Amino acid sequence: MLKAVILIGGPQKGTRFRPLSFEVPKPLFPVAGVPMIQHHIEACAQVPGMQEILLIGFYQPDEPLTRFLEATQQEFNLPVRYLQEFAPLGTGGGLYHFRDQILAGGPEAFFVLNADVCSDFPLSAMLAAHRYQPHPFLLLGTTANRTQSLNYGCIVENPQTHEVLHYVEKPSTFVSDIINCGIYLFSPEALKPLRDVFQRNQQDGQLCLPLGEDSSGLWRGAGTIRLEQDVFSALAGQGQIYVHLTDGIWSQIKSAGSALYASRLYLGQYQLTHPERLAKHYQGGPRIRGNVYIHPTAKVAPSAVLGPNVSIGEGVTVGEGVRLRESIVLHGATLQEHTCVLHSIVGWGSTVGRWARVEGTPNDPNPNDPRAHMDSESLFKDGKLLPAITILGCRVRIPAEVLILNSIVLPHKELSRSFTNQIIL
Repeated sequence: MLKAVILIGGPQKGTRFRPLSFEVPKPLFPVAGVPMIQHHIEACAQVPGMQEILLIGFYQPDEPLTRFLEATQQEFNLPVRYLQEFAPLGTGGGLYHFRDQILAGGPEAFFVLNADVCSDFPLSAMLAAHRYQPHPFLLLGTTANRTQSLNYGCIVENPQTHEVLHYVEKPSTFVSDIINCGIYLFSPEALKPLRDVFQRNQQDGQLCLPLGEDSSGLWRGAGTIRLEQDVFSALAGQGQIYVHLTDGIWSQIKSAGSALYASRLYLGQYQLTHPERLAKHYQGGPRIRGNVYIHPTAKVAPSAVLGPNVSIGEGVTVGEGVRLRESIVLHGATLQEHTCVLHSIVGWGSTVGRWARVEGTPNDPNPNDPRAHMDSESLFKDGKLLPAITILGCRVRIPAEVLILNSIVLPHKELSRSFTNQIIL
């Protein structure tokens, strides 16, 4: 018996995803046509012996999340539950807090996946490696170049045994070209070190409390556990943590720009996993170039040219002569005749007028590209917005024959002129 835990974070963890996270929780943002965490759930559901999937985070269980959980359970015929943290508990605190629910039924092991990663999720290969040589912690790792490795957790392994000898989260100097993918397989014994961290935090908190002070607020500090710094760094080299290397697709999804890059990776993966999701060129239909997803309810004019890397959401209208490339168009948006949308995300219910042009600059957080602009870097330099993809928030109206370049437009704005390299409030 196996279980899976997906760590979905909470509202204040999606700030780099704004303004898109104003309308929907970041884990439900559509990437390659489906909610971000549906890719995780699909991968978990395909593992033989998977009995339950748990989502842990501190979002309020609102209508979109509840509706998604209900639909997911029906589609995969598998229990999918949301466990809400009372406060942000870090990447490991939620695992310890909900340890009874995770261990209920006596699972052999459980996967732990961060919601903000894109991957082909080689879970079956990780399970085979774990069963061949069981250990409390198995981390999925991939390679990065020396420059980009500094943006991730770095792993030094024994090349013969794959034991993790040293682990450093976002080092200041080069440590290793093997980085942490944020995808793990833990045995039940892995919760014991989390208990030790919790007890140590509790003791440290008591030592810090002034005499006579009420300790009722202690739980929040004691319950916060960072897997990377508190557990992996501390236990490296003690024969408890091992790494499984993958050469498959992987990236983080921290910002809107990285969501567009992840969409490209997933659309390419659909060639193998979900060819039915990719649009096909047919007589009288739009011209398709490369990998394109079109929701069945979208209306696309036959003279439109789409792709590569285009995702068109539910109820979208694409007019005659429209050119779409490297973009995501969200639910209910309208692209009027002869608009051009490149390297952009068009928000829910937004309208782009005739002959308008919405264009951004590619922002691919590829860990093997030394020139890539990473999500950990600032959006600004010398008080100016750096070139990046263009984002139109919810219900934005772009008039005809207007250029929007490398800009972020906040929701419900009706523009009257062109903008370049600006955040439009």
